[in-house]
Amino acid sequence: MRLLASLRWRLLAVGTVAIAAALVAAWLFMTVLFEHHLERRLADELQRDGLKVIAGLSLAPGGALRAQDMPTDDRFATPASGLYWQASNAAGIVRSRSLWDQALPTSSSASRERWSERLAPGPFEPRLVMLERRVVLDAGSDPVLVQIGQNADALATAGREFGRELAIFLAVLWLALSGAAWVQVTLGLRPLARIRHALDRLRQSPAERLAAEGPSEVQPLVDAINALADAREDDVERARRRAADLAHGLKTPLAALAAQSRRARESGATAAADGLDRAIAAVRAAVEGELARARVAGVRRGPGLSCPARAIAEQVVAVLERTEKGEGLAFAVAVPDALRLPLAAEDLTELLGAAAENAVRYARRRVRIASAERHLTVEDDGPGLDEAAARAALERGARLDENGGQGLGLAIVRDVAVATGGAITLSRSTLGGLCVTIGWPE
Repeated sequence: MRLLASLRWRLLAVGTVAIAAALVAAWLFMTVLFEHHLERRLADELQRDGLKVIAGLSLAPGGALRAQDMPTDDRFATPASGLYWQASNAAGIVRSRSLWDQALPTSSSASRERWSERLAPGPFEPRLVMLERRVVLDAGSDPVLVQIGQNADALATAGREFGRELAIFLAVLWLALSGAAWVQVTLGLRPLARIRHALDRLRQSPAERLAAEGPSEVQPLVDAINALADAREDDVERARRRAADLAHGLKTPLAALAAQSRRARESGATAAADGLDRAIAAVRAAVEGELARARVAGVRRGPGLSCPARAIAEQVVAVLERTEKGEGLAFAVAVPDALRLPLAAEDLTELLGAAAENAVRYARRRVRIASAERHLTVEDDGPGLDEAAARAALERGARLDENGGQGLGLAIVRDVAVATGGAITLSRSTLGGLCVTIGWPE
């Protein structure tokens, strides 16, 4: 079924079957032509021998037939050789020595104007090809029936041998033409293979577009795909702008609610203030999550992307050190200057910033960013996650922001890592807290 689903194999199957059908038809037609050609050649040879027989016939007194200077083919002198001549009239019969004591079957339908051909049983073989004609040797004499016959099995044997040799040749020709069809299909589908590779790049990076070069037959497809990519990029950009507008639009109402929560707490309504704070936190988490997903939708990925890991890690740490929580933490960056990772700088900033911000949120005193080849690790000395919770957090379909508060930041890390072709693992840090490892294949 998978072979039938392949355009290449469909074209090859149709091509090879069509070639085979054409060659079989050619084999049938050519064998028939060859048999007809043999029959015509045999009729011409028999007719020449018949004319020699007629030339050598004469009438004795009383009307008896005499034969002189007959055809010299040795087969006429060899009994049961398969080649015979015979002349007969009312007065008697003369015949070739190859007939011995037998006679050819006579016919009353032989013409005087031309030679006629028919198949008849022979004296020593099942079928003879016979040419016969009635001639008048002397004026006023009875017509003489002249007959020339040859074994028909020779024609059948020659036809079978020709058919067998032709079949071998056509089989070799079928293999050659099938190979040519494979080359033709491969070359014909090569533009589609290039489109497939271009689509891989387009899937990895929304900014990529298919090249306009190629056969005119596939150009409408290229144009349609590029138009679809433009529409998708426009939709993503509109979604990101709408998410940003939503976040900015909710800032003022959330700030007002936070102020109401503080006044309620100051007036002694602690339970109401706690409820407001939880609602405000939930709304902020939802808004930040949608903003993060909108940013992930624009993540770029491709073989030509590269960014310096250490410089970006130091930029992220410089920002976090100025936050209220980050001022009281010790940061360590153990990333080589030469390490470059296969994603855009803004995407690595988003990913590393989310992971480091999550570490800052739960760290007690220390946060460390390190690397090993194409892997980054972000560690803290906070409470962390046990092995069961870490495995559950990364199961297919699970939401990291529903696992005990280690949530939105890790959800962003996971989404950006997957979008850039990487993977995330969670484990226990040597510092005592959570270790987030993000890696990309070679």
